[in-house]
Amino acid sequence: MAYKHLIVETHEKVGVIFFDRPEALNALCEELVQELGQALDIFEDDSNIHVIVLTGSHKAFAAGADIREMQSKTYVSAYMEDFITQGWERVTQCRKPIIATVAGYALGGGCEMAMMCDFIIAGDNAQFGQPEITIGTIPGAGGTQRLARYIGKSKAMDMCLTGRMMDAEEAERCGLVSRVVPAGQLKGEDIKVASKIASFSLPVTMMAKEAVNQAFETTLTSGLKFERRVFHATFDLEDRREGMSAFVEKREPNFKN
Repeated sequence: MAYKHLIVETHEKVGVIFFDRPEALNALCEELVQELGQALDIFEDDSNIHVIVLTGSHKAFAAGADIREMQSKTYVSAYMEDFITQGWERVTQCRKPIIATVAGYALGGGCEMAMMCDFIIAGDNAQFGQPEITIGTIPGAGGTQRLARYIGKSKAMDMCLTGRMMDAEEAERCGLVSRVVPAGQLKGEDIKVASKIASFSLPVTMMAKEAVNQAFETTLTSGLKFERRVFHATFDLEDRREGMSAFVEKREPNFKN
């Protein structure tokens, strides 16, 4: 389907969604977020797509939520429409793996959107930040919650209270991003990583994602029990039998998903 603020591509088993509002550094307006939900729904329903990549331009992943749309809101209007929850949380509801690749600015809502993905690959020009304090508000899409879980209280307090930006090197050092690559190579690297994941059994990658996410929602004891039960469940999969047989027979597996 046609989109106004997105560009959508497929690369074999990988679906790629580009934010495309260059005049606003990909600021996340309501229409863009609605389109993003539609694009994610299509990729989730497509059995040929195993992994989703969410990305922006060389200059900006997304420079934040659209301040022009927020400026006139009141407490009651924001509360009644459940502002930011609607549409934004669709990223967190994806069952298939979703990777954020960030070049340039990922600020405010852009940083929060990247953190909703399963992991972040950053270009060496990436800049992350939660600058909401500078415009008289606080992060509202996970900037005080996910950020603290990912990088710790001290770093999160620093960023949320000063509004400063964190470069790619620091982001990798404190665990916000999984790896840093030259910005010019980011497009190729994200497809390479996504294609690697897509080569495995789709049910198993979805199970692995669900199990890792449990670590943020439960105690260690409960998480280990969940992991063990999902691990046991894989023993009923044809792909598990194929994978182990291929290993023993020293050949490449042929997963059927």
